[in-house]
Amino acid sequence: MSHAEHSRQPAARAWVAPSATARLDARVQLPGSKSLTNRALLLAALAEGPSTLHRPLRSRDASIMIEGLRTLGAVIREVPGDGAFGPDLAIAPQPISGGGDIDCGLAGTAMRFLPILAALGDGAVRFDGDPHARERPMDQTVAALRGLGVRVDADEPRLPFTVHGAGGIAGGELEIDASASSQFVSALLLAAPRFDRGLALQHRGTRLPSIPHIEMTLEALRQRGVDAQRTGDASWRVEPGPIAALDEQIEPDLSNAAPFLAAVVAVGGRVVLDGWPAQTTQVGAMLPSLLAAFGAESTVSDGRLTVEAVGGRIPGATLDMHAAGELAPTIVALGAIASEPVEVTGIGHIRGHETDRIRALVDNVTALGGRATALPDGIRVEPATLSGGSWGAFDDHRIATAGAVVGLRVPGVEVDDIGATAKTIPEFPELWAAMLEGQATAA
Repeated sequence: MSHAEHSRQPAARAWVAPSATARLDARVQLPGSKSLTNRALLLAALAEGPSTLHRPLRSRDASIMIEGLRTLGAVIREVPGDGAFGPDLAIAPQPISGGGDIDCGLAGTAMRFLPILAALGDGAVRFDGDPHARERPMDQTVAALRGLGVRVDADEPRLPFTVHGAGGIAGGELEIDASASSQFVSALLLAAPRFDRGLALQHRGTRLPSIPHIEMTLEALRQRGVDAQRTGDASWRVEPGPIAALDEQIEPDLSNAAPFLAAVVAVGGRVVLDGWPAQTTQVGAMLPSLLAAFGAESTVSDGRLTVEAVGGRIPGATLDMHAAGELAPTIVALGAIASEPVEVTGIGHIRGHETDRIRALVDNVTALGGRATALPDGIRVEPATLSGGSWGAFDDHRIATAGAVVGLRVPGVEVDDIGATAKTIPEFPELWAAMLEGQATAA
């Protein structure tokens, strides 16, 4: 399905983004990190004993990962916890089993991580997903598996395909081109401790997006006692060996904080985000420096991030976001309501995310009367007077929340499918409304 063919939801289901009527003064709590939850789930399924994830993300993407791991044999159950957004998860690892089908939905993490895991099993596992998932690049997953000696049945290197596990992977040296997504690297590194000879992985390509996500993967492995190291600018080594069980507290999703913190830039005031980690490998940790380009001031104290801004006129900025592409839709949304040009570069790889995010943002901004131009590796937005109208989510949580940011300053922005946010933050509409009322926390 092409970008243009994505159907929009009926107008009756559109979510009218609320416009701000005053400066913000809110305290926000957010669900757990998608990236950390998915890495912790996979490693727990490969560990030497039972693990518990405290305050994990409960969303469509997390559910897809859980069901995929269950298909491969893991026992995962809900247990009581103290998080505001749902129960904890207890994971009891079992031998990886073959056979069955795994629906990856539109979850890029699942469709890159789980096939490598299935190759360690003992039978055929078929992978498929939502219609747009069949457009997402999977060539390096298929090529990597075949390079490791795994049989993969695929008419072309995209979903659907079938992985034939033979009970193990020898491992050793492997080269891939991860220019389209760092998830190709992370998927291999996470499973590599279970390869007979571990893995020496080399990236060959013109660029490597989202390096922080690879660092997150290495740190997750090291926390479980695995010898995992970066050995060069684009090379890594994981030694074979056991993966320790771990009871882990999942950090809030700092990337999902982006629209809430950007809201301060849009309308002024203050937002306090609970649970901001003192140290983290999450890409969202870049938000304070990114928002500083628009005049926001940030402070961290006692596990809380406070972001303040004057509001009113939003200055322009030129930002290279190659390491933080998932934050780009929020920054482009600020550009749409800024008083000076905003140019974001280094994000060509986001064309291959849940949708072609560059095209989706350009189409949405221009549909409201804005001036947005796609660049070879980014987007440029110039000042223009916007008016209300339809904002297409295109099945993409980041595009949907970007519409909410624009709507703070432009009355009548209608996001056609706010339900797309269920991918990583099902509570988004309620939390957004509560932020505008001054208190965005779960009941």
